[in-house]
Amino acid sequence: MCFGGGGGGPSQEEKQVSVDQSLEADAAKRESAEDLASQKREDISEALEARRTSEGRGGGGGRGRRSLFRSGGSGAGFIGRFGR
Repeated sequence: MCFGGGGGGPSQEEKQVSVDQSLEADAAKRESAEDLASQKREDISEALEARRTSEGRGGGGGRGRRSLFRSGGSGAGFIGRFGR
């Protein structure tokens, strides 16, 4: 067994250094997370913009929202054909 002498634990200065390092690490993590979130927002915006331009007038893709009352060509739409 060891009694006495030896200091017993970290000094006040060592504790303060540890707290400072912890705060710096937290700030670095936060900044990294903010950068990643910003990059994701930009990527999503670019993807949505590309989708909008490819689906524009005469762009092809899906037909979009269709009317239940009128069809694109001649005749009635779904409701007119099936009487609902």
